[in-house]
Amino acid sequence: MTIDTRPRAIALMGPTASGKSALALEWAQRLGGEIVSVDSALVYRGLDIGAAKPSPAERARVPHHLLDLRDPWQAYSAAEFARDARVVIEGIVARGRLPVLAGGTGLYFRALLHGLAEMPAADPDVRARISREAGTRGWAALHAELATIDPVAAARIHETDAQRIQRALEVHRISGRTISDWQRDASRSRLPLRVLPLVLAPDDRAVLHARIERRFDAMLAQGFLDEVRALRALPQLRAHPAPLQLPALRAVGYRQAWEYLDGATDAGGFRDRAIFATRQLAKRQLTWLRGELGARWFDPEAGRTGLERALDAFLECAGKG
Repeated sequence: MTIDTRPRAIALMGPTASGKSALALEWAQRLGGEIVSVDSALVYRGLDIGAAKPSPAERARVPHHLLDLRDPWQAYSAAEFARDARVVIEGIVARGRLPVLAGGTGLYFRALLHGLAEMPAADPDVRARISREAGTRGWAALHAELATIDPVAAARIHETDAQRIQRALEVHRISGRTISDWQRDASRSRLPLRVLPLVLAPDDRAVLHARIERRFDAMLAQGFLDEVRALRALPQLRAHPAPLQLPALRAVGYRQAWEYLDGATDAGGFRDRAIFATRQLAKRQLTWLRGELGARWFDPEAGRTGLERALDAFLECAGKG
């Protein structure tokens, strides 16, 4: 029998507000682990309250990685994340500690665990033409165009996700092949670890909705709107021609807060829109997670015993391997 000698890691996935960050902190502290954030909002400086970034006290309890890597006017791709995460994980393993991967950004998990497809590099001219078309026709129309070219990609890309719509159309216009074809056919470099993939998701969707609402109200009480005011005051964002098109400010809650501070809605409308957007994000995250074959699902509260048994079995098996 072949012995699997690869180092082990835990992947805690789930929709927003499902409790994965708290469990990651608990397990990492108990098992001598370090947390690797798999969250596209946490890479940005200044996105703290609204992104539920770990507090200084939590970071003092357990080392956290891949936080505050970019300023909010800068881009950060899934490929860059996968590269940076692998370097971080190699360091954790070299220290004899356990990597605990925790977050809800499906593309980041896919890039890290399974590798990304090799495809045409970005073309500034093609990208600029698509941006001009979006300014005239709107991103919803370009999403509809993508649906006729690549229905598989359009089904997983939301019609407001300008960055991914642009990239999918760009790849097709450059190469004549859809981005889905590239992703199917390309060779991939998988993460060389034994990974325990776990999904935290309340069995009752109403429970998740209630958790989202409570957490957003807590963020408001902590000063979320002041945080967004501070972002709006940054010279680089004040000078940007379309700040809400930046990946950082497309993070759930931030766009709605920005528009509220622009006077587009009242306080009640802002709260409702932000909570609705967060619920929609959770729905998209759950859709992606259902496609993760091999991941075991647990209710974060009712399934806690099962979670601990899954962890114990993995660690016991890993210890024998």
